Amino acid sequence: MACQRCGFQFNCICDTEPQLQSTADFVLLTHPRECNKDTNTGVLMTRTLPSCRVEIWHRTEPPQALLDQLQDPNYQAWLVFPSDEQHPSISLPQPQTNHRKILLIILDATWQEARKMVRKSPWLNQLPRIAITPQQTSSYALRRNQQPGHLCTCEIGIELLDLLQHHQAAQQLQTYFNHFLNIYHADKSGHTK
Repeated sequence: MACQRCGFQFNCICDTEPQLQSTADFVLLTHPRECNKDTNTGVLMTRTLPSCRVEIWHRTEPPQALLDQLQDPNYQAWLVFPSDEQHPSISLPQPQTNHRKILLIILDATWQEARKMVRKSPWLNQLPRIAITPQQTSSYALRRNQQPGHLCTCEIGIELLDLLQHHQAAQQLQTYFNHFLNIYHADKSGHTK
């Protein structure tokens, strides 16, 4: 029987799950197709970061709780997405230099879906953008058609924690992510590691 928390049947990874802290809040704006995929790495963030939550994206019904939070003057929100001519990338301020709480919105979807989400959600285009420039290539290979330079959701979280100067938390999440990747194939093939 599969673990109710981590989903693995033969190689539960719950005992390796770190408990992390961040000065920022994270919202995974999740495409509905991602919700039941066992290859979704956003769940690694929601398990380890109490300041990370999921909001489900719908084209015609934006998540009201998130819209309300975007109007809250106590928050400064950024969309984590590549910049373009209309939306140049802005540097993330350090928490101590800003009196507002940082809210980072990560699109939890395939790259094709993420581009559609931004295109079909005018409210997302009103947000300043943070573009992540990966320091290394993605180690995520659980899905086909991965594009060079693209990171999975958890890897984006790791990069953001580093940008926020939470280097220890970034390293702990990286270790947990690596463990997830190492266990995934063994568990799906019915082997224990």
